Amino acid sequence: MTEEILVNHSAHETRVAVVQQGSIQELHIERASTRGLAGNICLGRVSRVLPGMQSAFLDIGLERAAFLHVADVFQSRSGPNGGNPPAPIEKVLFEGQPLLVQVIKDPLGTKGARLSTQISIAGRMLVYLPQDPHIGVSQRIEDEAERQALRARLQKLIPEDEKGGFIVRTSAEDASDEDLAADVAYLRRRWREILDESRRRSAPAMLYQELSLAQRVLRDIATDETTSILVDSPDALAELADFAAAYMPSMRERLRPYAGERPIFEMHNIENEIARALSRRVDLKSGGYLIIDQTEALTTIDVNTGGYVGGRNFDDTIFRTNLEAAHAIARQLRVRNLGGIIVIDFIDMTSGEHRDQVLQELRKALARDRTRSGVNGFTSLGLIEMTRKRTRKSLAHQLMEPCPTCEGKGLVKTARTVCYEILREIQREARQFEPKEFRIVASQQVVDLFLEEEAQPLAALGDAIGKRISLQVEPVYGQEQYDIVLI
Repeated sequence: MTEEILVNHSAHETRVAVVQQGSIQELHIERASTRGLAGNICLGRVSRVLPGMQSAFLDIGLERAAFLHVADVFQSRSGPNGGNPPAPIEKVLFEGQPLLVQVIKDPLGTKGARLSTQISIAGRMLVYLPQDPHIGVSQRIEDEAERQALRARLQKLIPEDEKGGFIVRTSAEDASDEDLAADVAYLRRRWREILDESRRRSAPAMLYQELSLAQRVLRDIATDETTSILVDSPDALAELADFAAAYMPSMRERLRPYAGERPIFEMHNIENEIARALSRRVDLKSGGYLIIDQTEALTTIDVNTGGYVGGRNFDDTIFRTNLEAAHAIARQLRVRNLGGIIVIDFIDMTSGEHRDQVLQELRKALARDRTRSGVNGFTSLGLIEMTRKRTRKSLAHQLMEPCPTCEGKGLVKTARTVCYEILREIQREARQFEPKEFRIVASQQVVDLFLEEEAQPLAALGDAIGKRISLQVEPVYGQEQYDIVLI
């Protein structure tokens, strides 16, 4: 299926949309002020080693310490511990130790960045593993004969003095030996530069920064199915053209300038798609809908029939809605960049055959995803549990923040609830203090309720404590905010 890539670039932000048949399939956003860290290589310093958690915290120059688990500490397969469980972290690391690490997950919420000491550097066709003499092939290349052929071709191109290994990416399937050799040379040169920089600098220090989003479009996102890459910035277009000429000449001819009068994302209806991707509810064409809720621990997706009444019978209606939902869910995961644990509650199906078909359709839709995912079958409660690799923030975490009024709860107390809280607090304070007057400073909704329906309880409290109670509206207060001033 052919696709088009749209690049909207400005000095402060780059946005990339992958479009197939007029529908957005992926959305990537990178801001200059909060550029992602995943893939960056740093020289860190061990600040704490925690044997009980088999982990360590490192200073890599960020506001929050980064996290390293023993499972992410590379220990050579040929070393004294080769083939055995990893050595305890307290035997490998010590406080104050400088350590070359790579960020594998960006900071998220209260969690710091996650690190690994197994370095990997991605090229166009290969991923370089400078510490591990292993030659692997992407799992997306399924034909075993082709896998063996690629492995054999690459083995011949690797210099004899090379101590590291490589992983062949899917983009290498049709590459020539010259292209593969050029990628090997480029990656080895980058690694030497990183090592030289690590010897010159002291920890903490950034040694290697992952490519910009615009450059990663050519390296990671564009494929043989990409018909054109439209770029709305002359500067970004020139940068991409230079990058393509140096590393991937075949992509140079697919770069196109966008010179339309309307903004490129508005012209292709991407702005409306982004707005929908930030909503809890996703409407399906049939009349059904999804409800997507994202929490720190997991994401839940609920499928509902809504107004869909098609089909020969009720079971058929449910089945058709679930099939459509499977494709919509896979697309929403890509567009919203949702990761971690995901629980899907499809509409209950009585037919085992229908359940199997929906599960198969979901796996088929997820197979197009560039990000690795795993899907389990239906649980005893009729839910599907799946995981999707999470390396960067989701779209919602990038573009939104918790509501200051509800503090992220999604709900606020009713004005009547706040009124009763105020009455209880005044009663408590009247026992401790002897002011001449209690003044309630609150939102318009709360004050209006005190003046109307709750006027009698307020007057009764004033008589009971023998003090005057006055009201004052504070326009900037949210419904839950109030102050009680003692005068």
